[in-house]
Amino acid sequence: MRRLALIVLFLAIPIVALAHDAHGGIDVIDVSGPLDGSALDFMTESIELAAASGQVLAVLQLNSKAVLDGEAYDRLVEVLSSPPLPVALWVGPEPAVAYGGAALMAIGADEVAIAPGSEVGHLQPRVAGDDPGRDDTVLSAEETGLELQPTLRQYLQDLDGRTFATANGPVTVSTIEEFGDGVTLKTTTFRKPGLGTRFFRLAVTPEAAFFFLVIGLSMVTFEFFALGPGVAAGVASISLLLAGWGVVNLPVRWWALVLAITSWALLTVAHQKGGVLAMTVTGAILLQLSGMFFVDGAGQIDPRWWLVLPSVLGVLFFFLLAMPTVQRARLSTQTIGRDSLIGHAGRALVEFEPNGLVEVNGARWRATAHREAGIAEGDEITVIGVDGLYLEVEH
Repeated sequence: MRRLALIVLFLAIPIVALAHDAHGGIDVIDVSGPLDGSALDFMTESIELAAASGQVLAVLQLNSKAVLDGEAYDRLVEVLSSPPLPVALWVGPEPAVAYGGAALMAIGADEVAIAPGSEVGHLQPRVAGDDPGRDDTVLSAEETGLELQPTLRQYLQDLDGRTFATANGPVTVSTIEEFGDGVTLKTTTFRKPGLGTRFFRLAVTPEAAFFFLVIGLSMVTFEFFALGPGVAAGVASISLLLAGWGVVNLPVRWWALVLAITSWALLTVAHQKGGVLAMTVTGAILLQLSGMFFVDGAGQIDPRWWLVLPSVLGVLFFFLLAMPTVQRARLSTQTIGRDSLIGHAGRALVEFEPNGLVEVNGARWRATAHREAGIAEGDEITVIGVDGLYLEVEH
């Protein structure tokens, strides 16, 4: 009998679930941060999915400083103008913002509320980096004239009984259902972008895109000097992939991107030459400047210098402390240290002045030679000793 009861119970669960779903539920579509094409398409598809699955209401939860893709934004606005089901919009939770296209979307919605302490403004540009003109006006929640709703739950309760315009005509929404002796909200499902989309969206802020760029380039240097083959290449690939996503989606200033790459090249050359102070300082200053002007955010997503600075300091730490420390550890390894390298032949990878870079036994090493040695790029060399971090070589 117990086994039969369990079978009946398991068979009843889907029936109960179907009966519950027949009343429809509420989908809350939550996408925060700058709205790139993937985020905007997710919002559009989620509205259509909510309608197809029989939900009674979809709510867009907004907290965004900028719209980054005009075509995807237009598709979303078109759906919102004649939605397949009732759609409301909430700017929250506090302190949320809606700037640019997100602000226009909020102001133009038939049903919209805002959490106290939030802001709406910067109506132009509609799409960061694309639209001409600029409007820096910012309104507090109280100044917008929009309905004030401190929590999403309260807003959903207050939407009960309101009539929405949809593509199928006016629809009166019921967001509350009876539960025992009282009432409760209908089943509310929070929908967020998938892991893949969220992974790439890590780089859709100026500071994050700049961070991934400089970290990726630094790992390229690490790999070039053969200090961590494999691992460094993997980190560089992932970082540069994310940086590329940010560069493609953000309104990046091309000259700031060139300046960042130039700064990295200066720091790499300074390290190769044994740590030229003037070149290192110049590279660091240019790197900070490139980060501060990396994106033309039009007041919406401008880079903040204090969030760029940690990336610059991290790169300096890498070139001034991490790289020499790892190289020192390699040179002190018994199997490839002083005795084993002396007498081995190799070739110069750069012109010596008098320091340079050589390749011995398939690995790159910093090296030094007498000024009169006249070692040029491609010359054959022989290791005659080890001086600190440098191999001593001769023609």
